[in-house]
Amino acid sequence: MTERRLRILIAKPGLDGHDRGAKVIARALRDAGMEVIYTGLRQTPEQIVAAAVQEDVDAIGVSILSGAHMTLFPRILELMREQGIADIPLFGGGIIPDEDIPKLKAAGVDEIFTPGATLDAIIAYIQKRVGKTSEVAAS
Repeated sequence: MTERRLRILIAKPGLDGHDRGAKVIARALRDAGMEVIYTGLRQTPEQIVAAAVQEDVDAIGVSILSGAHMTLFPRILELMREQGIADIPLFGGGIIPDEDIPKLKAAGVDEIFTPGATLDAIIAYIQKRVGKTSEVAAS
């Protein structure tokens, strides 16, 4: 048996062109031993969910700085349900007002990381929520 690395999709939806934070998160997750699929800038919810299905990911992380979080997160969740992947944790970060976080969590977003969240906290969340590794048969 060999250990399979966790596969995490990091996405940057909408028109926001600032992806430095998403790239920092992606690098930290890779350094922690996870496999990261970064979708790049200006992805639609449809593209994000399609990539998650195609890549068979263990979790989806979304970075939103544009203020469109109350539209983008619910649409991603809707598409995840339609594609049968609603069991995959969806987490996010960016500029999200404190008063919107409980609404997003009630809608199905698993966790929200606001500015100041540490990389260690994000890594620990993923490891705890999704599991450190899973075993698959060696080929």
